[in-house]
Amino acid sequence: MEVDFDFEKRHRLAREIIETVVLTVLMFLVIRLAVQNFNADGMSMEPNLHNQELILVDRWSYLFRAPARGDIIVFVAPPQPNTDYVKRIIGLPGDVVTVHGTTVIVNGKTLDNAFVEPRREGNPFPSFTDLIVPANDYFVLGDNRAGSSDSRAWGCVPRQNLIGRAALVYWPLGQDNNGLIPNLSVHFTGIPQPPATNSKNICHISSGNGNDFARAVPQPGTDPLGANMALVLLMPSAFVVCSRLRKRQAR
Repeated sequence: MEVDFDFEKRHRLAREIIETVVLTVLMFLVIRLAVQNFNADGMSMEPNLHNQELILVDRWSYLFRAPARGDIIVFVAPPQPNTDYVKRIIGLPGDVVTVHGTTVIVNGKTLDNAFVEPRREGNPFPSFTDLIVPANDYFVLGDNRAGSSDSRAWGCVPRQNLIGRAALVYWPLGQDNNGLIPNLSVHFTGIPQPPATNSKNICHISSGNGNDFARAVPQPGTDPLGANMALVLLMPSAFVVCSRLRKRQAR
């Protein structure tokens, strides 16, 4: 009788351990699908993202809301489909964008470029007037305007190219942001609805010059977050198992 009771206890414990491990694996998979880590490779988002910073990209928020002006996004680069870029959304679908030198105008309102460092102001590309952002496309610029290949060079970014929104910097810390990517939405308030226009200047995708100064490079296998995330997810499992073992020993 005592043997049967011990077997039942071992069977129940084994089942609880398996359930805990399965739950942990599911949590890990959900997190890996929801976020992805990238390396900001280059200087085109200075001073708000630094070269070689590791960033965490939220891949789920755009399933529930539309991308907004001011969001920093990682996307498949239209001029280089095998490369991912990181830029800031300036124009939404239907917006009318004008770029004259360093002045950026969206729907007739001149943008507040206070987040662009004066020494990084510039425009190495031709100016244009009343460029219309097509439906499901986005006009993007780098914060380092003088050293960024972006929509001024190769056109707008199709919605299907978006990978996600840059959420935070997780390595290294201490470079102005301490992990948090600055929320600059205040610089994009007050932009009116797109005016009626007869312009035929539709934002188009061109091959560009392929000379981008900030890419977002996925970090498979070499990312310290991956190992740490697995460890963090396994720790609750170990805690649950140990707690249950202690409870059983106390009975």
